[in-house]
Amino acid sequence: MDDYLEQILHLIEEKGYARPVDVSKRLGISQASVTNMLQRLDAEGLVKHEKYRGTALTEEGRHIAQAIIDRHELLTAFLRLFEIDEETIYRDVEGMEHHVSRATLNALRAVTETLRESQEFRGQVLKKLAQ
Repeated sequence: MDDYLEQILHLIEEKGYARPVDVSKRLGISQASVTNMLQRLDAEGLVKHEKYRGTALTEEGRHIAQAIIDRHELLTAFLRLFEIDEETIYRDVEGMEHHVSRATLNALRAVTETLRESQEFRGQVLKKLAQ
């Protein structure tokens, strides 16, 4: 569900609309699977899906999608601070983002901010990682 909401929001921001075929291409799954999920998300009140017209996020759906994107961006920013290669970051974030709690996200946000603010501390961490 998270991946669908995230991609719908990205498509709406990029193109102004989200069609099942576009979501299908982004996620690499069949259009029939996307349509089934969109109907489910519609029933849950997270999207407004009209056959042959496209999909829009409800206020609640947009809120959830934005939280998903924020979580993804925070995890990515955190891992970049350790000079990890982008391919590894991508794979790790895709695995972590669906399983991390709000408390852990808050801790990661605090550590990320601290590492950004204190280059000396970040340098010490990178030195330890290089050992």
